[in-house]
Amino acid sequence: MPKHSRKTRDVATDARAELIRALPPIDECLRAAESNAALAGLSRSYIKVIVQRAQADFRAAILAGRDTHPRDRDAMIDAVVRAAAHAVAADEPMLRPVVNATGVVLHTNLGRAILAESAIEAVAMAARSAVNLEYDLETGARGDRDSLIEDEICALAGAEAATVVNNNAAAVVLALNSLAEGREVIVSRGEMIEIGGSFRLPDVMAKSGAILCEVGTTNRTHPNDYADAIGPQTALLLKVHPSNYRVVGFTSEVTLEDLVEIGRARGIDVMEDLGAGALIDLTEYGIPHEPVVRDRIAAGAAIVTFSGDKLLGGPQAGVIVGRRAAIDRIKRNPLKRALRCDKLTLAALSATLRLYLRSGDLGDELPTLRILRRGVNEIGAIAPRAREIVAERLGLGYAVEIVDTTSQVGSGAMPVEELKSVALRVSHPEKSANAIAAMFRRARIIGRVTDDSFHLDLRTIEDPTVFAVKLETD
Repeated sequence: MPKHSRKTRDVATDARAELIRALPPIDECLRAAESNAALAGLSRSYIKVIVQRAQADFRAAILAGRDTHPRDRDAMIDAVVRAAAHAVAADEPMLRPVVNATGVVLHTNLGRAILAESAIEAVAMAARSAVNLEYDLETGARGDRDSLIEDEICALAGAEAATVVNNNAAAVVLALNSLAEGREVIVSRGEMIEIGGSFRLPDVMAKSGAILCEVGTTNRTHPNDYADAIGPQTALLLKVHPSNYRVVGFTSEVTLEDLVEIGRARGIDVMEDLGAGALIDLTEYGIPHEPVVRDRIAAGAAIVTFSGDKLLGGPQAGVIVGRRAAIDRIKRNPLKRALRCDKLTLAALSATLRLYLRSGDLGDELPTLRILRRGVNEIGAIAPRAREIVAERLGLGYAVEIVDTTSQVGSGAMPVEELKSVALRVSHPEKSANAIAAMFRRARIIGRVTDDSFHLDLRTIEDPTVFAVKLETD
């Protein structure tokens, strides 16, 4: 690097450090803010929070080289207070609605499944009213919150009993702790999954108190691997659906049916973690096949766990279905209380399950299923209007093109399956794809950067007028 370039960079760095040191202390800004009329009536703790945020924004602007703030100390305090007052005027909850134009239908970071209208209504009802969460309306005695959803789950899964906790990771921990604490659980090395957030099966198993016994290899596991590993300390045979990856090529795995036969011969139950968990055959809706919970129970699994907010299309929950004796042991576990669902989750889940049982057109009423089954022609039909709206909002200099693309199911479901889709590719001769993405994020439209281009995938956009927002063009 040329010496003058290094010197210029060092001078700029020193200047930014000096500006940051010159920022007035929070206490001084807070005293000034408390006398500001726009902040009158607010609690001191809240004023402190927004002042801290305003100063953090100033600091970030300085570090990014975007500093346009006054150098005078009093003027800097005034600027922080004015920024805090502006934040109050535009105050919004931290959890905000966004437009998902990523093409990932079940986007974990964006909240996964969108609830059906009936589920939304059920949540609103439960939120504004007392409900019979654990109250038997016939006898007046204390009830069981699982009874609100157990019949529906069992009817759909073909299981003897069911219970629900707050997510599938909790379901796996609770089931293993209840059925195998201090004993061995045998699992194939090819199914030792890790999902988002560094959730690793070996770690989960260790926390459950079960002892991991790995068999086979990454790409090939045979029936004898399980049979030979069974011993006096074996409590369960565990099968894990590789929901966020696939092992291909020279591979071999033991089917659930074969695993059940091995277990029966030795008096050992089989548990399966399905992860995404489909309650119906998705191929009927033109969606790639995913194991159906009912089929896994029919194949002999004693316990099956799966998510409520993935392919099921409901709220975040972990569903555990299976034989009554095993479910009863799980329900008696003290951890069940720590992991149980609240009334809002149960209300949404119950309403979603009722759709499965009673809807005349589930593919239309359940948003997840409706979005997943959209064909490329249907998506392409809204593309011209979407392009027109976005191009008009962005103005001169931006190119907005309609392009073919592929979407993903998301949240670890169907990892190798791509869904044909249509997208808007947005470009500008003087702006990078990341800069355009940031501009859209400020408008709360979340797209994706692919091959150095910014895309708005229309699979997850059912009404193109959602783009009719004021986009910044800085």
